Amino acid sequence: MDFDIFLDFWDIFLLVFVRVTGLFVVSPIFGRRNIPVYYKVGFSFLLAVILSLTIPVPDLREYTTLLSFILLAAKEFVIGLTLGFISYLITTSIYLAGQMIDMHIGFGMVNVFDPLTNIQIPITANFYFIVASLMLLIMDGHHLLIYTLCDSFTLFPIGSRIVIEQSLVDFIVNMITSIFVISFKIAAPITCAILITDVALGIIARAVPQVHVFIVGLPLKILVGFIVMAITITAFRGIIHVLMDGMNREFIDFLRIIRGE
Repeated sequence: MDFDIFLDFWDIFLLVFVRVTGLFVVSPIFGRRNIPVYYKVGFSFLLAVILSLTIPVPDLREYTTLLSFILLAAKEFVIGLTLGFISYLITTSIYLAGQMIDMHIGFGMVNVFDPLTNIQIPITANFYFIVASLMLLIMDGHHLLIYTLCDSFTLFPIGSRIVIEQSLVDFIVNMITSIFVISFKIAAPITCAILITDVALGIIARAVPQVHVFIVGLPLKILVGFIVMAITITAFRGIIHVLMDGMNREFIDFLRIIRGE
């Protein structure tokens, strides 16, 4: 009898571990490559053990064959991977805002190589992402990610069937739209300041043709961009708070949609 209980716990633990691992693969904080792999595996293992003992016991009577259990584990991994991808998309708005800012202040051709993601990113985007990561850690964003992961086993229990409807497509479109809206709002102050600077330079070029506007304009726009960036950086706490609330809301909406609610 005790051996049967151990086998049931092992099945639940394996499925929980697969979902947890899927989220940690691409999440913005836990998925960073500078975190050693054995730390990620160890933390996922401990979290899966705790969750296996606390979540409602799922009904796995339908999954009696090896193939059905493998498909169930694959489904749980895809769910965890999708949750991590949603959290990564929310923070992608920081990268997009930095890209737009660099294009306006004159850093559009200057990129830095990020060894953690193996891609070239703009300088301002890298700076904003570092500040956003620090704010997430200060405001316990990683705790919110873990809490949401724990709630996912209640909102979408193990063994539940995925329902794909039109609402899922609408959810994806609305989420991508919100990412662009947030990035535009982050870059709006600097974009407006650079636009005013361009208008002023155009007036000066018409009024005083002797002034070399191109030579003066490039360093002036960089200076204006840095000043506005230093002023608006204090609002990043509120921006990160909005991103955290949005990430939690998107998690809950996604799990309810694929459950058919």
